[in-house]
Amino acid sequence: MTKALYLGIWMDHSNAHLMEFSPETIETTTIESPFTNQEKEQSLNKSEHVMHNKEQHMQKEYYKKLGDVIKNYSSVVLFGPTLAKVELYNILIEDHHFSKIKIEVKQTNKMSDNQQHAFVKEHFKFIHIN
Repeated sequence: MTKALYLGIWMDHSNAHLMEFSPETIETTTIESPFTNQEKEQSLNKSEHVMHNKEQHMQKEYYKKLGDVIKNYSSVVLFGPTLAKVELYNILIEDHHFSKIKIEVKQTNKMSDNQQHAFVKEHFKFIHIN
């Protein structure tokens, strides 16, 4: 996913659908958070404190993976139904590596794959890629 310069990311706290925009197609990949319900149950059995520490560590890892991908694009739209997109945005704007990337955040509901693709196409519709 490095040819196009535009990326749409539908995300929540458990997974992110990365949609690379180009006039011909939208190529989608998924990044999943390592903090699954099974991880939550296992760490919660130890203590609530352990569970929260593990969750924070794994969310940080998840956001880092997304940031590593975002560095390859010039314009990114983060969208989805939870605050995960805002949490990621706040991390990215604090890092100078992302200062030249246009990053927008949009609130949406849960969406099907087709709805996500339509949202990304609509968002980037005025961009002409040569």
